[in-house]
Amino acid sequence: MASTSIHNGQGSDEFRPQSNVPPATRDHGHIEPGEIAVGVVIGRASEYFDFFVYALASVLVFPAIFFPFEQRLEGTLYAFTIFAFAFLARPIGTAIFMAIQRAYGREVKLTLALFLLGFSTAGIALLPTFDHIGMWSIALLSLLRVGQGIALGGAWDGLPSLLAMNAPQNKRGWYAALGQLGAPLGFVIAASLFAYMLANLTTEDFLDWGWRFPFYVAFAINVVALFARLRLVSTPEYAKLLDERELEPAGIIELTTTQGRNILIGALAALASYALFHLVTVFPLSWIKLYSLRETAGFLVVQIIGGVIMALGIVISGAIADRFGRRTTLGSMALLIAILSAFVPTLMNGGESGQNAFILIGFGLLGLSYGQAAGAVTANFQSRYRYTGAALTQDVAWLVGAGFAPLVALGLSAHFGMAYVSFYLLSGAVGSLAALSLNRALESREE
Repeated sequence: MASTSIHNGQGSDEFRPQSNVPPATRDHGHIEPGEIAVGVVIGRASEYFDFFVYALASVLVFPAIFFPFEQRLEGTLYAFTIFAFAFLARPIGTAIFMAIQRAYGREVKLTLALFLLGFSTAGIALLPTFDHIGMWSIALLSLLRVGQGIALGGAWDGLPSLLAMNAPQNKRGWYAALGQLGAPLGFVIAASLFAYMLANLTTEDFLDWGWRFPFYVAFAINVVALFARLRLVSTPEYAKLLDERELEPAGIIELTTTQGRNILIGALAALASYALFHLVTVFPLSWIKLYSLRETAGFLVVQIIGGVIMALGIVISGAIADRFGRRTTLGSMALLIAILSAFVPTLMNGGESGQNAFILIGFGLLGLSYGQAAGAVTANFQSRYRYTGAALTQDVAWLVGAGFAPLVALGLSAHFGMAYVSFYLLSGAVGSLAALSLNRALESREE
C-alpha cells in the first residue's frame, strides 16, 4: 500500500531519495534546482495570468455583455457559474492529455495543451456579445471556458514534482515556495492591466473593446511560455532526469482505484489555501462592484498590493517550512485562516479601511499557506504514481476548494449575509486540519 504520510521533519515532507537510484541519477550537477524553479514560475505565471484575466472579466465585463437581460447580481452569478466550468473540465483534461503523453510523448502533449489554451483564450477575446448573436454568445463562452479547463489539465509538465525531488534536503520548503510564485505574479499583471483600462477608458469603450486587450496579451504570453517550457522539458538532460525520477503518466483508473485515499488527503490538506484563494481575489471585487460606491480601479490597486504581499508570504513560507516542517506550516496557516474567517463580516462591512484590512491580511495568509500547498499534493504517492497523482490531486483541490468559491460566496452573502462566507471559509480550514490529522494518524499506524 502506498504511504500516505506528509512528514513533519525539516524538509522531510517531500520525496525521499530512492535507495536504488544510481549515483548518476542523483548527481546532475549541471541541472540546478534553480533552473527547474525558473521553468515552474514561467509556466505557472502564464497559466495564472490566463486564469485571472478570465476571473476578473467575469466580474467586470461578462455580466454586462453576456447577461444584459438579468439584474447585475444574477448576471454575475451566471458568469461565476461559467467560470466554474473550467474546474470541472480540468480532471478530464488531465486524463485526456496523460493518454496523449503515453502515446506521443511529453512535448506533443504540452504543445497541444498550450495551443488549446491559447485558442480558447483568443477565442474569448474575439467573441461577439449577447447584443450581436444572443444566446449563442453564452454557449460559445461556455465552450471556450471548458476548453481552457481541459487545456489547463493537460498543461501539467511535471516540473513542480521534479523540483520537489531534486531540491536540497534542507531547502525543499524554499524551492517549493519558489514554484508557487506564479500565482501572485499572474494576478498582479492581470489586475494591473484591468486597473489601467478602467482608469483610462470610458465605460463604453471598456465594455466595447478595452476588455479584450488582456486576453490578447494572455495569448501572446502563452506563446512565449510554450517555447520556454518546451526548451526545458525537451532537452536530453531534463528528459533523462524526468525519466529517471519515474515522472511518467499512469492510468487514471488504476490511479484512482489504488491511490484514491492519497488523492483525497492531498486535496484536502491544502483546502484552506484554495478556499481563501478566491475569497480575497474574485469574490471581494464582485461585492465591491455590486454593493459599494468604491471606485473599482482603486480597489484593484489594493488587491495588487495584496498580490505583492502574497509573493512575500510565499517566500517566507519556504523558510518557515524548512525550519518547522510542511505539515506544521500548513496546519498553522489553516488555524490562522479559521481565525480570519470569524472577522469576514466585520471587515467587509467595515467600510474602506475594513475591506482593505481583509484584503491585505487575507493575501498575507494566502501567501504563507499557498507557498507550501504544492507539498500536500506531491508527497503521498509511490514513484510510479507521482506524476499523474500530483496532477489529479491538484485538479481535485482546485475543484473542491476554489472552483465554486466565487459563486457560493457571492450567492450566500447576497441572500443570507456575510456571516455565511465566514462559515464557508471556516469549512475549508477545518477540512485542512482534519486531513492533516488523518494523515498523521495513518503515518503513526503504518510505522
